[in-house]
Amino acid sequence: MSILQLQNMSVTLGETEVLNDISMHVKAGEFVSILGPSGAGKSTIFRLLTGALRQDRGEILSNDRELNTATGQFAFMPQRDALMPWRRIIDNLTLGLEIHGMKRKQARERVRPLLAKFGLDGFERHYPSQLSGGMRQRAALLRTAVQARPVQLLDEPFGALDALTRTRMQTWFEERWRAANWTTLLVTHDVREAVALSDRIYVLSRRPARVIADIPVNIPRPRLGHPASPEAHELEAHLLEILLNQTGEDP
Repeated sequence: MSILQLQNMSVTLGETEVLNDISMHVKAGEFVSILGPSGAGKSTIFRLLTGALRQDRGEILSNDRELNTATGQFAFMPQRDALMPWRRIIDNLTLGLEIHGMKRKQARERVRPLLAKFGLDGFERHYPSQLSGGMRQRAALLRTAVQARPVQLLDEPFGALDALTRTRMQTWFEERWRAANWTTLLVTHDVREAVALSDRIYVLSRRPARVIADIPVNIPRPRLGHPASPEAHELEAHLLEILLNQTGEDP
């Protein structure tokens, strides 16, 4: 059963058609990536899911009912870290938990054991302006993951991290995803990341975006922390070919 369905979604912003008849589905516990050219409208899909934008046509269903964005179903990490500059890091990390009704003391107790894992131990009393870009990105990822909402929406969560930290965070998130059975929707430009983490990958065309491929990733886990298999290399090459050669027509 699909926990989330987008059916025939179309969006026009001003005079620009961004999404054209997009249909997707995500099953409970599934890790799905959305891959596509820059500016194709991948992040627009998340704006629809979080209620920041309304579609012109189509519908969004959650468990076969119209999506109610007020239910707190999603934990959302935007492209930019979106940390509040006047709040210390510890209070940024607990913000999502507090919004959903958790007391600040209890929220801090949940966050503190994870600080070292994210390389933030000793920086909890700092302000965002005192941290590097990579550290702020790690803080934003921790703020999202600690909420443990039923569905995780991740918009380029690892893009600002150096290669070593990115691999560590990807591995940590995959371990948590498998343990908690989170449903995860990831927007990424990184073909290798999509193959390493996903159960399925949607590929979008250039704007106005359409789904031009829905590809299952039938490669045994774990895939991170090991040399990529021949199957992974083959799938990466196939995805790159789609992205490089698509011209708005189905491949």
